[in-house]
Amino acid sequence: MAKISLDQARTIIRVALDKGHEMGLKPLSVVVLDAGGHVQAFEREDGAAPGRFPIAQGKAYGAVMLGMAGTAQMARAEAQAYFMAAVNGVYGGQVVPVPGGVLVKDSEGAVIGAVGVTGDTSDNDAIAAMAGIEAAGLQGEI
Repeated sequence: MAKISLDQARTIIRVALDKGHEMGLKPLSVVVLDAGGHVQAFEREDGAAPGRFPIAQGKAYGAVMLGMAGTAQMARAEAQAYFMAAVNGVYGGQVVPVPGGVLVKDSEGAVIGAVGVTGDTSDNDAIAAMAGIEAAGLQGEI
C-alpha cells in the first residue's frame, strides 16, 4: 500500500502555505494525516490562532476516517444532521465536517491520508490544500 512520505507531507505543507500567501489568505495551519488518521506533519503560520491545530486535524480526520472529503461531509451534515452528529460521537468529537479536509489518494485512487487546512474560509482552505497535494504528485478530493 502506498503512503504519504515525510518529504511529500513537507511539500504539501510548504506549497499550501505558499498558495495561501499568493491568494492573500489569513495565516493558515496545515496538517497531513496518514491513512490511519495519525499526524505525519503540521505547521501553524505566525499569526495563526493557537487553537487552529484541532480544527485542521478535525477536518483531515473526518475525511480519512469516513473516506469522504470535507465538502461531501458538509453536504451530508446539512442533509442528515443526526448522522453527522452520531459520527462525531463515535469519533469523540474529532470530526469537523467542512471544506478544507481533503482526501489524499495515490495514482490508483486508493486513500492514503488526508490534509486539513484552516485559517481562512473553508473553500479557500481547500484550494490551498489541493495546491500542496498536487505539488507532492498526489491526487486530492475536495
